[in-house]
Amino acid sequence: MSYSETSQVRRRLLGAATVWGLTAPWWAHSAPQGTFIERSLNRPVPGGVAVLDLGAGSRAPVVHFNGHRVLVIQDADQRWKAIVGLDLKTQPGSQSVSVQGQSTVTFQVGSKRYREQRITLKNKAHVNPDPQQQARFEREYEEQMQAYASFRTEGPSNVIFEKPVSGRLTSPFGLRRFFNGEERNPHSGLDFAAATGTAVKVPADGIVTIVADYFFNGKTVFVDHGQGLITMFCHLSAFDVRVGDSVRKGDIVARSGATGRATGPHLHWNVSLNHARVDPAIFIGAFQP
Repeated sequence: MSYSETSQVRRRLLGAATVWGLTAPWWAHSAPQGTFIERSLNRPVPGGVAVLDLGAGSRAPVVHFNGHRVLVIQDADQRWKAIVGLDLKTQPGSQSVSVQGQSTVTFQVGSKRYREQRITLKNKAHVNPDPQQQARFEREYEEQMQAYASFRTEGPSNVIFEKPVSGRLTSPFGLRRFFNGEERNPHSGLDFAAATGTAVKVPADGIVTIVADYFFNGKTVFVDHGQGLITMFCHLSAFDVRVGDSVRKGDIVARSGATGRATGPHLHWNVSLNHARVDPAIFIGAFQP
């Protein structure tokens, strides 16, 4: 990213923070001045992202967290930064990453309370699938977990994103969800209001790894952006790519819809780092503490 592009993104992020009424949380005060990626992405809470300073050097250090390799890139200050995904089950308090398998970097994870959402579904199978449907879901789940676990050594083209569609945000990440009164897994992505057929744009360069029609997710596309940064789009109405396609930032990969377990047309967008689903709002300057 050039200096001019970085400056433009910084202005957009600051504008987004003003619109969303964000104030400087406790972690912002610990980020050194001039470290663009830290100031933009460091939100170390369950479901968030921790940006860790690894120092300068000619090569990127190899970093692992909870057994998974971590994205490491250079910031504007030419220092290496580990961008660590923290899933919703991460315990607040002291956590650490392994660096080169020889040392550790310790960091603090704060707490965050997520809201509840209660949804009524007409299709009862999307609450309690029969054995055949459950077996299908388990096969599809394993396929998705393998895609999330992928790690290409090539780094992503960018880690500050534009929204994949222009619609307003609806259901936020991390909601505790109850379908027909029964609790299920928390909301692992971010939902956007989008009429059926709305073009879905990829937020960074990448390789398409999944194009499939799943029981719960409906029509789904996965894009691998490199170094464990994966984005997923689901409940789609149509595909514009095939598995193996290389895509560039801003390319249209699909059209929004209401397939799978959906109550109406919208886009569900996931972001994953080191096999952890994290809040996509962090990457578009819309995170709410």
